[in-house]
Parts: sequence; C-alpha cells; structure tokens
Amino acid sequence: MDLGIRGRVAVVAGSSQGLGRAIADALAAEGADLVINSRSREKLMAVKSEIVEATGARVEVVECDLTPADGAAELIAAAESAFGQVDILVTNTGGPPAGMFEDHSVEVWDEAIQQNFNSVVHLVRAALPGMKTRRWGRIVNVTSVSVKQPVKGLILSNAIRAGVTGFAKTISNEVAEFNVTVNNVLPGFTRTERLIHLAEAVAERDGITVDDAYAGWTEEIPMARLGEPCELGSVAAFLCSEHASYVTGQSIAVDGGWIKGLI
Repeated sequence: MDLGIRGRVAVVAGSSQGLGRAIADALAAEGADLVINSRSREKLMAVKSEIVEATGARVEVVECDLTPADGAAELIAAAESAFGQVDILVTNTGGPPAGMFEDHSVEVWDEAIQQNFNSVVHLVRAALPGMKTRRWGRIVNVTSVSVKQPVKGLILSNAIRAGVTGFAKTISNEVAEFNVTVNNVLPGFTRTERLIHLAEAVAERDGITVDDAYAGWTEEIPMARLGEPCELGSVAAFLCSEHASYVTGQSIAVDGGWIKGLI
C-alpha cells in the first residue's frame, strides 16, 4: 500500500534508537523527507547513514534536548529551514524511571513531567501553526499501553502519559477542521533498550531473574511474544498517511492483545 506521503516532511523526535528509529525507518521507506533527533549526534549520524543507504530518503539531523521549551522550537525551526515546512510530527521521548510512588522524589516527578508531557506540548505548539496554514498535518504521540491499563512499578509513566492522552484528545478536536489529525500509538512490551532496563528493575524489585521478568510479561500477552519495534513503526506510519485522514483523537495499542479492556 502506498501511504501517500512521498515528499512530506516528517520530524521524528527521539529517533536514534528504539521505537523512534523504527518509525523513522517506516516513514523513510514511504518516501518522506526526515528530520531525526536525539541528544547524541554520533548516534544520529549513524542512523542517517543507514536510512539513506536503505531508502535513499533525504535525512537531516538535529541534535538537541527537548526537555526545555526552546529545544522543541529549535527542532521545528531546523526542520523548516532544511525542508521548508513540517507536515508530520512524531513526539517521542525516553520513558521516565521505573519505580513505585514512594521511590520518586518531587524533583523526579517534575523532571518526568517536563520530559514526557511538557515536551509534547512544546513540540505541538511549534509545529501546529504551519500545519493549520497549509491545512494538512499529522501528529502522532508515542505513549504507552499504561494509559489504558496501568503497569505495576511504572507510576510515572502511568500518570504522565495519561496526561498526554487527554491533551491529544482535546487538541484533536480543536484542529480537525484544518485537516490536522492527532493520534497516539501505545506500545506494549516491545524489544527495545527501554524494556531491558525495565526487566532489570523488575528482577531487582521482585527478586527474580531478568529471564523470569520477560517470561512473566509474555505469559500475559495473548500472542505469547514480545513486540518488535517495526510493528509499531508500521502502525505509526499508517496514522501519518493519507489513508488515515478520518482517524483522529485515537489511542491505538500495538500490544499483542495485552490490554484486557474492551476499548
């Protein structure tokens, strides 16, 4: 299926590895021009080389921290300078630390809110005016299955990413008349570096092995396996496409059936 985004300009935050990288790969394969971002220029340059070799896509690299508001503005401005506009925005940041409520200080809460909620607001604020003017835009936020079914030991993610869900649903209604869609993809237990760290945290907390932690997760997944980053990347790319023009305000889980709820 041709997603109809060849020549569209896509900004993918946090795209030097993991889920962000998988989304960047999927968009590049569809002919989008890419702006990739992280705090490591070395990693970004390696990713750029691999994507260009695999797809021939035009790729720009922007090394910046999205935690402060000016980082988001810097990223969007760099994309507009390189390609003239931003059509697609994928917000994605590393997950906050694992732990129970009493494990986290007020300072850790503030840092997590800044990284995982405020950064989304800042990116959308910077990219949205151009999308509205051109009357076309796609915004996809990478959140978590925890917004529908809280995960033990991930209170920061459970709470803060739910805030992103509320923000996205609200703003999707505000910008729908401009042909701008806003959706969320909810990764389940997926093979990323983040999951390795979570498995280690669970093993330490529960006094089990890392392998036991993985086994415990897969036992709860109807498909009986972990997800692959490319599987989420494909869903995100579809939400960025012309074919998803009537899909907005939705939170779509890519979790192998892990969420037990009906909606």
